[in-house]
Amino acid sequence: MKNPVSKPIRRVCALSVFSMLPLAASASFSTQPESPAISSERSAASSGAKLTFRRVFKSSTPEFIELAVREDSDDASYEIRQLDDDPGKSPFQVSAQLRAKMFELAGQLNHFQGQDLDVHRKIANLGEKTFRWERGSEAHEASFNYTLNSAAGQLLQIFEGLARQQELLMLLERRMKYDRLGINDALLQFESDLNRKLLPEPQRALPTLDQIASDSRFVEIGRQRARALAERIRHQS
Repeated sequence: MKNPVSKPIRRVCALSVFSMLPLAASASFSTQPESPAISSERSAASSGAKLTFRRVFKSSTPEFIELAVREDSDDASYEIRQLDDDPGKSPFQVSAQLRAKMFELAGQLNHFQGQDLDVHRKIANLGEKTFRWERGSEAHEASFNYTLNSAAGQLLQIFEGLARQQELLMLLERRMKYDRLGINDALLQFESDLNRKLLPEPQRALPTLDQIASDSRFVEIGRQRARALAERIRHQS
């Protein structure tokens, strides 16, 4: 399986959104306790709304990105890869405050129902982007190449920031395992995006930064940079 983080990280990502999960409709009674798997599925089906973003952009790196967040849970998922890589989602977390902003923006867009977000001008292909909102059996989505809609632009910025944040964490973790001498270059990329306020929740990187700062196997300049970044993020928080 190819790993996308071994390639240079670019700011173009990609998307279109996956089909909604079916709503569990069984109402049978039983005196036997439910298995953990059945209980988990039933809980997911009856939970709050889900917001998904997918971006597909061939010949970019990465070509495919998909993130899904739930209105009532910190638990989210992401998938960042090239199109010919094996598919597979990974978990991450999004705070209640950020999720509230995301779902507020989706609400301003009528949960994408009947929304035409594309600018409809002859511009370069920037990748197909899709927002999807679903709750139970109800689902709406809207796709676009480029949009001038303010709410859609803000939501896109958040999703792309979360994707970039996860890319950088993946890169840091890979360098920690396989390229300790390259850890400082990865930290410089993280610092650059932090300076430009592109990372929605940089505090998610604190455990990784602390680990680098305290590990003598990494180059000293990298350890110092990790320590300074962690202090900065804690201070800002």
